[in-house]
Amino acid sequence: MADIVTNSKARHDYHITETYEAGLALRGTEVKALRAGRGQIREAFARIDRNGEAWLLNAHIEAYSHGNLHNHDPIAQRKLLLHRRELAHLQALTQAKGHTLVPLKLYWKNGKVKVLLGVGKGKEDPDKRHDLRTRETQRQMRDATMRRIKDR
Repeated sequence: MADIVTNSKARHDYHITETYEAGLALRGTEVKALRAGRGQIREAFARIDRNGEAWLLNAHIEAYSHGNLHNHDPIAQRKLLLHRRELAHLQALTQAKGHTLVPLKLYWKNGKVKVLLGVGKGKEDPDKRHDLRTRETQRQMRDATMRRIKDR
């Protein structure tokens, strides 16, 4: 399970409550561009439409360098492949106020591209500051213990 792209901004901006693995319907040139590491999901999000289909929006997969006139659109909507029960559950979760579907990472699994989707609720600025503060104190404690071990 090798990561292609990770969304480092997602866990900073959202409280992730649940994660789901989804397939991604891609064209050949999109797969080749991802193999070359030419993808970005920092501003991406997922949405379930009226027909009950899930779509990945704002994901940027660069045009394949050796593609021809049939190359893909870099910011096209891409269909997410989920079971009907999962789609219904995700739709119910995202209808709650403030919840959204955020792609956490793209990765390879058995030769297929998968998306790890997180159901998240947006963090407020104080929450973000609190997370930074706790991370900083954990780092300081870790550094202090390492210094104590070195001094022995």
